[in-house]
Amino acid sequence: MRREYLPSSALQIWADLNGIHLNGVKVGQISGRRGLGVIAAIEGLQGPATVMTVPSHLILSLENVWIYAKSDSHLKEVLNAVGEYSQTARGAILIFLLVQITHSALAGSHNIGVSSPLTEYIKFLPPKVPLPTFWSDEERALAAGTSLEAALESKLRSIDREFTHLHDCTASIGWCQRHWWGVGSGALSLDDWKQVDAMYRSRALDLPGTGHAMVPYVDMANHASGDDTTALYDTDADGNAVLVLREGKTLKPGDEVSITYGDDKGACEMLFSYGFIEDTMNSAGELFLDLDIPDDDPLKLAKKAVSKAAPGFKLFLKEDSIGWEGDFIWLVCVNEEDGLDFRLLQTIEGKRELKLFWKEDELSDISKLRNLLQEERFWDVFQLRAIATLQGRVEQQLLALERSKDSIDASELEADHASFSCRVIMRLRELEEKLMLQAYEEFEEKVSQNSHLVLVEC
Repeated sequence: MRREYLPSSALQIWADLNGIHLNGVKVGQISGRRGLGVIAAIEGLQGPATVMTVPSHLILSLENVWIYAKSDSHLKEVLNAVGEYSQTARGAILIFLLVQITHSALAGSHNIGVSSPLTEYIKFLPPKVPLPTFWSDEERALAAGTSLEAALESKLRSIDREFTHLHDCTASIGWCQRHWWGVGSGALSLDDWKQVDAMYRSRALDLPGTGHAMVPYVDMANHASGDDTTALYDTDADGNAVLVLREGKTLKPGDEVSITYGDDKGACEMLFSYGFIEDTMNSAGELFLDLDIPDDDPLKLAKKAVSKAAPGFKLFLKEDSIGWEGDFIWLVCVNEEDGLDFRLLQTIEGKRELKLFWKEDELSDISKLRNLLQEERFWDVFQLRAIATLQGRVEQQLLALERSKDSIDASELEADHASFSCRVIMRLRELEEKLMLQAYEEFEEKVSQNSHLVLVEC
């Protein structure tokens, strides 16, 4: 679908017209780097000064989308049509963005949607967001063996399911049929849905008191971690979004006002959600690896049926050592001979439901299994099983990463002409390999230290 754009030079006018209050800051070109950001505009700007206030009605949140829908029948029609999806912040905001883009694209010829201050703000958003969901097949191939590979495949499937759901729920709505789906006249494509997904994921903030939302002007602030973060976003007593300079920070004209997108986010998540890895990152930080239950496990189907835990585990670096977490691993590592059991019980509605038991007690929450195992006299054995399973999965991922190197053309990755996405993928590969090698070595040491224990494979 065709999008309209406004030049960044008009952003200040839009802010003034819509009551955004700026105190000593502005949006401008960042010195020494490409792109726009929030910068100091006066001397001696000191924390904890409030440098930006965005009126509550401009915050694009789940609540405000439904408020806008009260005066926009087209928006309300789509929100109602998609059901529970529009009760989530992501679903409501993506639909709002799509209806607003449709409104602008058809302006003057068809009266679809209602204009609002956010109609114009969306026109300031860049035409392309460099997220992995837009990578070419060649670029995606470079991610083979990284944790991003599975995450990206899952996200693309999810986007496709969402788009199909949108089509199926709205194809019978007259104006949607004409302007989104009609043969010859339909203008909406999967790429359009990927665009609004990218807008949301790359700009959404977890705003205190509001939840996930897009906040105009605040979302122009770039990311910096640790002490380099110069400002924090918050909500004031009136529900407005505010940007507050951190205590002890003093800026001069041209200095960047930065926020953190999440200091605890690993390299993969930063690349997945924002399209870059911070230059100062010297570790992958964390990564998630999926984990399957072995085919020879007689309880495999039952375990998968009852588990609500993410089927995998997270590795992370903590004080120079490897840590890990994942409830699913404990379900993988115990079986019937240990005390695990499954029973078909009848519900009060007369239906039969599969229930999980540990030592005759029903276990309704998988996250509690670890604590129960910890009380057992064979806890050391259960731990060893988990570590051995983790080590085997890490080894499998390292081998996949190593094998994928054979398909990489080194000449295409020379710094002089490699694309930004290619360079950042290669950096992710290096950081994740380093983290996994450390994890493998630490797991190996723990297995060796406990070699006196009897290990029954899970």
